[in-house]
Amino acid sequence: MKNFIAKKILPALLLLLIGTGAFAQNAPFRNEILQYKKIDSIQAVPANPIVFIGSSSLRLWKNLPGAFPGYPVVNRGFGGSAIPHVDRYAEDILFPYKPAQIVFYCGENDLTEKGVTGDSVYYRFRNLFQKIRERLPDVPFVFVALKPSPSREALMPQVKRANGLIAMFLSEQPNTAFIDVFSKMINSEGKPMRNLFGPDMLHMNSDGYQLWKDMLAPVLLK
Repeated sequence: MKNFIAKKILPALLLLLIGTGAFAQNAPFRNEILQYKKIDSIQAVPANPIVFIGSSSLRLWKNLPGAFPGYPVVNRGFGGSAIPHVDRYAEDILFPYKPAQIVFYCGENDLTEKGVTGDSVYYRFRNLFQKIRERLPDVPFVFVALKPSPSREALMPQVKRANGLIAMFLSEQPNTAFIDVFSKMINSEGKPMRNLFGPDMLHMNSDGYQLWKDMLAPVLLK
C-alpha cells in the first residue's frame, strides 16, 4: 500500500506543486508588483499613507504625489489591471502599508473581458471591498467612478450600470465616498469629452488628471 502511494500519489502531488509554481511565476503583472516591493525595500513608505490603488489610469498619473503636496500619497496603480488583480495583490501592495485612506480606481478593464457586465464589475468590487473591510474596518475608502473613455464608448452603458450599482452600495457603507468623475467627463450630448484624453483616447492627458485632482482633493485626509 505504501509503495502504491509513493508511485501514484506523490508524483501527482509533485506535478501539482510544479504547476502552481509556474502559475505564480507567470502571474499577470507579477513583475510590476515585484518592482513595487523592491522600491519598498529601499525607500521608506510614509507611515499610514493614502494608498491609490488600481489600474493604469493611476499608474500613468506620474506626478500624483506632487498633485497633493502635504499628503502622504503612495501610488500603487499597475498594468491594465482588473479588480481580481487588485484582490490578488492586496497582500503585497495594500495591506502591508496600513493605509490611513484608500483611493481606488479599477473596473474599467474588467468590462473588456468576454461576458463581463456592469453587474459583474459590481459583484467583483463588492467582494473585494468586503475583504478590505475585514482587514481594515475603519479606513476611509474612496471609489473613483469608471471614466467614459472615448476608445471604449461602446461600453458606456455597462460603465454607467457599474457606477450606479457601486454608488448605491457605497452610499450604505460608512467611511466611503464615491467620486463621480464620469458625469464631469461627458458633454451635453452624453459623449466622452475627448479633450480630456491622450492620443489613445483611453488614458487621460494633463487636463483629465487636473479634473480628477480637483475632485479628489476635498475628500483626502490630511
